[in-house]
Amino acid sequence: MSDLLRGPRFIIGMGLIAVALWLAADGARAQPITVTTYQYNTWRTGWNKQETTLSASAFPASFGVLATVALDEQVDAQPLLVPAQAIAGGVHDVLYVVTENNTVYGLDAQSGAVLVSRNLGPPVPTPLGCGNNGPNVGITSTPVIDIGRNRILVMAYVNGMPPQYQLHALNLVTLADAVAPVTVTAAHMLSDGTTFTFDATYQRQRPALLLHGGTVYAGFGSFCDFAANNSRGWVLGWQAGNLKPIANSELNDTQASSPTDFFLSSVWMSGFGLSTNGTTIYFSTGNSDCNFYVSPEFCPPQSTYDGVTNIQESVIGLTSNLAQRTGVFTPSNVYQMDIDDADLGAAGVLLLPVQPSGDELAAIVSKDGRLFLLNQNDLGVALDLQQLGSGCWCGPSYYGGHDGVGRVVTAAGSLQTWKVVTSPAPHWVAESTTTTIPSSVQDPGFFTVVSTNERKAGTAIIWAVGRPTSTTGLMLYAFSATPVNGSLPLLYSGAAGQWPNLGGNANVVPLVANGLVYVGAYRTLTIFGPNGTAAAAVAPRTEAQVALSPDVRRLTGTLVANSGAELTLLTRTGEKVGVDASVALERQRATQLIVGQPYTVLATVRVEDGALTASSVMRAKPGKDAWPADR
Repeated sequence: MSDLLRGPRFIIGMGLIAVALWLAADGARAQPITVTTYQYNTWRTGWNKQETTLSASAFPASFGVLATVALDEQVDAQPLLVPAQAIAGGVHDVLYVVTENNTVYGLDAQSGAVLVSRNLGPPVPTPLGCGNNGPNVGITSTPVIDIGRNRILVMAYVNGMPPQYQLHALNLVTLADAVAPVTVTAAHMLSDGTTFTFDATYQRQRPALLLHGGTVYAGFGSFCDFAANNSRGWVLGWQAGNLKPIANSELNDTQASSPTDFFLSSVWMSGFGLSTNGTTIYFSTGNSDCNFYVSPEFCPPQSTYDGVTNIQESVIGLTSNLAQRTGVFTPSNVYQMDIDDADLGAAGVLLLPVQPSGDELAAIVSKDGRLFLLNQNDLGVALDLQQLGSGCWCGPSYYGGHDGVGRVVTAAGSLQTWKVVTSPAPHWVAESTTTTIPSSVQDPGFFTVVSTNERKAGTAIIWAVGRPTSTTGLMLYAFSATPVNGSLPLLYSGAAGQWPNLGGNANVVPLVANGLVYVGAYRTLTIFGPNGTAAAAVAPRTEAQVALSPDVRRLTGTLVANSGAELTLLTRTGEKVGVDASVALERQRATQLIVGQPYTVLATVRVEDGALTASSVMRAKPGKDAWPADR
């Protein structure tokens, strides 16, 4: 061997080559990930398999709060992330966060410093008097980033006469409109040949946006099921490049009439995103049929569901041009689900990656707590069904184990993992039993994501943000995904922000990327990571008091009796209060009423006898501590 090959430069050169080869073999370690859409991908798995810093097997003892960023309103959407951008005079990893004040923020992903922000117009205060959100509705859905065009697509609800939805394509660096924003409009033919027109006054855009094949899609539902004669479930699409609407639209209830003028079949999914496997668009729908009265006898004698002109309580597959349905799955008890307001559409459709067996599967959890396993290519019949511990206003997530077996994570009040077994036929096998997150005063369920380093075993962490309780705000939890004695070990829990608007579920989805965790809350974004500080306890903040006229009363109670439009509520103090709901019913400002369930009433006090005439009747949360103060 020559002296040159024996010299130090040769040794150093070989070392550099070895390092380069090592980095190439472990590219996930060398490159930060980009997160452009809800739950990391269009399958909506919630799985980041490129996390090389945070590991269950070596979880940092110093994990805690790194920064808290002040924002201008409540955050309902999941943050998104684009690394290494030239912005604000430097190069930054940029975190995009949107609020219900219609504000878009670009933050430094490490420090939380505001690099750029823009407000897209005034939000709509308490639409239709519906209180199952914050006091303002602006940007509710998670945007989507078109990385090829360097844009973020955002849906803003803008106040006006009437209010309008505005779809924006914003430059990622400046947040200026790359093309002119478009006002959402649509029309669809009903079964009798008449035309039904989209009306933004009655439609709520809650599901995360989907970008696929050059088209951006959005789903629409209702506000509190109010105005159910005017509100129906839609899926709409626009060309991502110029925001021009595509030719077709999906209307889930095209029936021209109903025995109760109650249509809906909404697409709401607790904020979960429309999903796609690359060929088909998937979503789920909510209830239809029943009118505003309390008892089942006021519902029609049979369901209006027919799988064609009305597809409530279902999972739907659509071609990407929205011209044709490719499949429909509907539970056999669809009519009872309508009567019970037990929406299948309280959760979104999780698409599982192709399994080693070749099976292409999907999962969904219903509001009444059933976990369904479906075939993406033949939705008609469930392959398996499991009953969970409680109901679920939530969505499942998925990750692949180091043993080659896929797992689905459910969060219907408790955390559970299920192996996806495909032999002799696809079915669920419970892997972990329940790991309980403190019970919520809001509706049961929460959202999860999973981080793993796909190159190392034992790294998988399940992350969750629990809904507020009577004594705490939001809490971030980290669990090892490897069960010990059937349960999932807790690695971390800490306060993650306030949530004073207890009438609206905290559908908070954390973002875990590049060793850091981000949680949006009420007027804050909290950044967690190694070498952080302990999270200070956060109590639920007192709700903002909206001024009421002297002759108006607000009260909440459990519905114990009714006679026509005469309701009787049992308040938190044990008082029985009679309410005349005829005005609310006439104006369609009453939700579906069920004896034994709690409701909040806004009512005028009649001068002559003190009787209460309701202007709206809203569903209240199950926990009394979440009920608004009686006034």
